[in-house]
Amino acid sequence: MVTVDRRVQLWGVLVGHAGDVEVALEHVAAAILTVAGVTGVAVTVRLPATPREAVYASDRVAAELEELTLMLGEGPSVDALADGPVFASDLTDAESTMRWPAFTDRALAVGVRAVFSLPLRIGAIRLGVMDLYRDRPGSLGRGQLADALMLADTACALLLDGQRDGAASGTSVPVRAGPHHPEVHQATGMISIQLGASIAVALARLRAYSYAHDRRLRDVAADVVARQLRFYPDTTDHGNES
Repeated sequence: MVTVDRRVQLWGVLVGHAGDVEVALEHVAAAILTVAGVTGVAVTVRLPATPREAVYASDRVAAELEELTLMLGEGPSVDALADGPVFASDLTDAESTMRWPAFTDRALAVGVRAVFSLPLRIGAIRLGVMDLYRDRPGSLGRGQLADALMLADTACALLLDGQRDGAASGTSVPVRAGPHHPEVHQATGMISIQLGASIAVALARLRAYSYAHDRRLRDVAADVVARQLRFYPDTTDHGNES
């Protein structure tokens, strides 16, 4: 449990990272890096067109981790969004490799050894997930976890504020920070029309093609949007290049 004094201390850390500018996701992430002893942080949100989109990543590996999760459709972050916090303190252990076989193999290859996924939600509203990763195995201490959960609540507030700002301005961008990949959403919609299938089926086909060809999901999506790749309902292959 975070005491009142600790909340004040955490707010001081957060404001220290923000300086003279408005507090944003990157400042929350920087505070978590300071107090939780992790290597990187990423934040993803739920969207109606696709299951998730990364809106912030603290570094290249954090971004790669979210790319893998989106491409494979498995991992601690996926389970956390549905079921609650997931703590994988060593991705090489038997539980992790059995639970997420494709994810653990790829995550280890990019230097990730531990993942801690915290759902971002208020009541029944599920906004997304905050993923913390380490480049070495090891669990979070009780105090580190309490601090991370407190700062995750701050991230929730920022996401809600961003959604309200977007609604007021007529846009659908949930936050002001982060590497959005709209081509994935556009490609999923195009494939859905090509197949005469649901968005979920279209995304599954896009993921399957990406995985089978060992390519980033957003790169395959860009080919679909550019009409260099088309998917057909009556073929055993995932897609055909034009």
